[in-house]
Amino acid sequence: MEKDNEILKILEKDARLTPAQIATMTGLTEEDIKKKIKEYEEKNIIRKYKTVINWERVGEEPVFALVDVKVAPQRDRGYDAVAERIMRFSEVKALYLISGTYDLSVLVEGGDMKEVASFVSEKLAPLDQVQGTVTHFIMKRYKEDGVILFDKEESRRLAISP
Repeated sequence: MEKDNEILKILEKDARLTPAQIATMTGLTEEDIKKKIKEYEEKNIIRKYKTVINWERVGEEPVFALVDVKVAPQRDRGYDAVAERIMRFSEVKALYLISGTYDLSVLVEGGDMKEVASFVSEKLAPLDQVQGTVTHFIMKRYKEDGVILFDKEESRRLAISP
């Protein structure tokens, strides 16, 4: 189990590492690593391989918003029933049950602010269990999935020579 956690943490940090590289890092054989990865995929432990892209640098940055949602939980299903409905929308990139004043936090992606606002007002807010929403537009992403998205600017000051 300890080696499983070690392998998964390595893959979570960099899914591009080869089984040979992971074997070197863990002390297992390359064949053992290949079998473990296949097992993780079959058991849905590894759900997806993902690339973190700095869309700002590409010039096509989508708009993201965090939407806090107050819901009325269903008897015998709690928050799961409404969460299952919300997570099916293609605009929803992440969905979390949270503590505090609101119950769910939804990460929404759209092409522009109007698209995100339309999603909230036309699809999310009208759901039966939804009692209220608060939308927080993300103005700038600094770090995502543990990756810093901007390079430190080089100093523009001229060096002073003796």
